[in-house]
Amino acid sequence: MEFWSIAAQASLLIVGFVMLIKGADWFVDGASLIARKFGIPQIVIGLTIVAFGTSAPEAAISITSAVNQSSGIAIGNILGSNIMNVLLILGLCATVTPLAIQKNTLYIEIPFVTVTTAALMVMGVIGNKIGWIDGLILWLLFIIFFAYLIILSKKNKNAMPSLEDAEKEQGEKDEKSDEKKSVAIAKMVGKLAVGIALVILGSQAVVNGARTIASGLGMSESLIGLTIVAFGTSLPELVTSLSAAKKGEADLAIGNIVGSNIFNILFVLGTSSLIAPIAYDVNWITGFMLDNLMAILTMVVLFACIFFTKDKKLKRAGGITMLVLYAGYFAWIVAKDFIYMN
Repeated sequence: MEFWSIAAQASLLIVGFVMLIKGADWFVDGASLIARKFGIPQIVIGLTIVAFGTSAPEAAISITSAVNQSSGIAIGNILGSNIMNVLLILGLCATVTPLAIQKNTLYIEIPFVTVTTAALMVMGVIGNKIGWIDGLILWLLFIIFFAYLIILSKKNKNAMPSLEDAEKEQGEKDEKSDEKKSVAIAKMVGKLAVGIALVILGSQAVVNGARTIASGLGMSESLIGLTIVAFGTSLPELVTSLSAAKKGEADLAIGNIVGSNIFNILFVLGTSSLIAPIAYDVNWITGFMLDNLMAILTMVVLFACIFFTKDKKLKRAGGITMLVLYAGYFAWIVAKDFIYMN
């Protein structure tokens, strides 16, 4: 690639990063305000609106890749993003502040992600592809999960204080209380919409720039999907979760990641496979088997790092453990690609 071409793509990356950071900040603010206004638990907002919004880049990339018969990017993007979401993003968040987790997330949602990830592997092994029947099964699971969220929302509707009650408790400690109280619903939705628009556009700019540079360097399609594209499409989750963690919205941070992983497999791959079959390479070295197993192991590690703490929190030690595990995985896939592509 020529110098000016690389410079142009690098500029595109920078612009994308700026849009992502600002968009995620507005997105978290808008989601939190809406949750408090209507008495909706933050964990539900994180598992639905925020998770769906931040999974939009994965959906766009995987659906386009499926149509273009680029299975390496379609599946690699999802597996890579899900691994990165937990090990890298939650690992970084846990080093910033301990992340508390609700029982339903620990005992229902995390195991559900583990089961769906294992189901994806079984589907791939059976038919060497993710076809339309598999897509229907994934969508059925998605509908079941969505129904669970509705039940969860109704069950916990009164568990969270309303916007007015929360502001009364804060009193003079929070000078922004009156401002938040007066924010109209339209403005809340507007902030959320602008935030997600910036997140999606920013992630697309980052992915397009990074993919062009990576392709010029002779990387394999699967490695691009597992690293460059996965990182680009996981940037919304990264900046959104870090922003939520810094603001003390632990439920939103964890809910965003867990919900995003569920959306990635059930909604994104489910929809992609209904549009066009996605080839699943079952080779243990050059295919997706080890990556799929790593995605399963990732959820097991997350569960263990939380379950074996007294107060059921993802703490700094757990975060560092996950970061080290991701570093090892990243080194492996890069070395593997270098050996088998050269």
